[in-house]
Amino acid sequence: MFFLSAQTILQHDSLYSRPFTESFEETPMWVAVLTNVGYVILIIFGYLRDLLRHWKIEQRHIAREKEEQKDFVPLYRDFQNFYTRNLYMRIRDNWNRPICSVPGAKMDLMDRTSHDYNWTFEYTGRTVKDVINLGSYNYLGFAENTGPCADSAAQVVRTYGIGVASTRQEIGNLDKHEEMEKQVAKFLGVESAMAFGMGFATNSMNIPALVGKGCLILSDELNHTSLVLGARLSGATIRVFKHNNMQCLEKLLSEAIIYGQPRTHRPWKKILIVVEGIYSMEGSIVRLPEVIALKKRYKAYLYLDEAHSIGALGHRGRGVVDYFDLDPRDVDVLMGTFTKSFGAAGGYIAGKRLIEYLRSHSHSAVYAASMSPPVVEQIITSMKCIMGDDGTSIGCKRLQQLAENTTYFRRRLREMGFIIYGNDDSPVIPMMLYMPAKIGAFGREMLKKNIGVVVVGFPATSLVESRARFCISAAHSKEILDTVTRRQKRSLLLPGKKRWKKIHLIDSTSFLLHECVKGRG
Repeated sequence: MFFLSAQTILQHDSLYSRPFTESFEETPMWVAVLTNVGYVILIIFGYLRDLLRHWKIEQRHIAREKEEQKDFVPLYRDFQNFYTRNLYMRIRDNWNRPICSVPGAKMDLMDRTSHDYNWTFEYTGRTVKDVINLGSYNYLGFAENTGPCADSAAQVVRTYGIGVASTRQEIGNLDKHEEMEKQVAKFLGVESAMAFGMGFATNSMNIPALVGKGCLILSDELNHTSLVLGARLSGATIRVFKHNNMQCLEKLLSEAIIYGQPRTHRPWKKILIVVEGIYSMEGSIVRLPEVIALKKRYKAYLYLDEAHSIGALGHRGRGVVDYFDLDPRDVDVLMGTFTKSFGAAGGYIAGKRLIEYLRSHSHSAVYAASMSPPVVEQIITSMKCIMGDDGTSIGCKRLQQLAENTTYFRRRLREMGFIIYGNDDSPVIPMMLYMPAKIGAFGREMLKKNIGVVVVGFPATSLVESRARFCISAAHSKEILDTVTRRQKRSLLLPGKKRWKKIHLIDSTSFLLHECVKGRG
C-alpha cells in the first residue's frame, strides 16, 4: 500500500473543493515476514491435525461428502475446507455473535460458549449488557426503537401489515413504494429512482441488465463482492485497475479506445467505470472529481456504489457527490443501500433515463418480492429527517455529530500510535493488527472490556494486513469514544508507528503456538 502524497493532490487541485487526505502505511518488511511465518505455523499444525483426523484420533466436524460418494467429483474445494477447519475455526467465536437489542451506540449480546473449539456453541442464558457498539453501520443512529422513525413504522404496520406477498409488477406495488422512490430521487437530486429489497442484489442483478457481451467494465480492485458478481454475471469483459489509481484507470481507458475489443478491434458497445463511494475495508473515499473528468474525456459511463457513503458524507448527507460538491447528473448510475445510514433494508438505483428500462429488464425488479411497508416507512422518515423536511434539525445535528466523532476518534487513535487506514473524513476506520494471533485475541479482549468490534483477516484482506474495523456513529458520544480508547490501550499490545517492540512479536508467536498445540478454536 502507499501514502497518498500531497504532490498527487496538487496536480489536480483545480478539481477538488476541499482537502483530500488519505494514508495507507506500507507493511514493514519484517512484520510481513513474521506474519507469513505465523500463517505457516498454522498451516503446518493444520496438516498435523488432519493427519490425526485421518487416523480417527481426532473427531472430524467438517462438511464432507458421504462415503458412498467418494468416487464422485469433490463437492467441497479442498483448500477452502482446509482453511475453514484449521484457521477460521480457531477464531470463529469472534463472528456471528447474537445481538438481543437495538444495535445502537450500545447493545446487548447473548453469551455463548463452546466445548468443541468453536465447532458448535451453547448459550449460557446470560446477557452481556451495554456493550459499546463499534461494528454496526449505524452511521446516523437511525437504527433505534424510539423516535419518529420507529413511531412512523409502527403506524404503517397497523395500516399495511408486515409483508406484501407479491412482486411490484403484479399486485405488490404500494403507494408507499411510489412515495419512497420519489423521496429518494428528490434526496439525490436526480430525475428518478428505483428501490430493491436487498442491497447485494441491487448490484449483482442490475449490472447484468445494464451491460453485456461486447461491453467493457473497468472495476476498482477493491470493489465489493456484489459489484464483482454483477460484473461477472453480465458477460462483459472485465479489467481491473489499482485502487483509486487514476493513472492506471486512464491507461485502461485509452487502451480501450485505441484497441477496441480483442481480436476484432471493434469499438466497445459501452465502457462502464465501476467504483464505490467509501471502500468499506480500507476506509478510503473514491477520487470522484478525477473519475468524472476521465469519464467525460473518454466518453465512458460511471456506476457509483454509495452503500457506505450515502448519508455518511457531505454537509447535506447526500454522499460522496455532495462531499465533493459535484453535480449528481454527472454520474450515470447512482447506487446506494438503505441498510446503513437509514437504519432500514434494501437498495436503490437512481439516475437519468434508465429507471423505466430497469423496471422491465432487472431480475431483481421482476422476480423479487416487494419491500416490507414498515421498512419503506423507515426509509421515508429517516430521509425526511436528514433533509429537514420533518420540520426539525435532527438530521443536520446527526450529520455534524458523525463528522465530529469521525475526526476525533481518528485523531485519538493516531495519538496513541496505532496505524490506521483511509480518508480523514471516513467513518469507517481500519486499525492494523497484522499478526494472525492478534485477530482473535483483539476481538476477545475487547469484548471482555465490553466493547464490540469487527476483526478481519485473510481472505477478506491480504495475508499480511489483518485489521480491526471500527464504524463510527452519530449515536456515539465523546465519553463513549474516550472509554473505548482507554480500554483499548490497556487491552492489548498492538503495533504502533514508533513503538514496535520485540516482546509484542514474541507474545504473538507464543500465543499462536499455544493455540495450535492446545487445538483451540
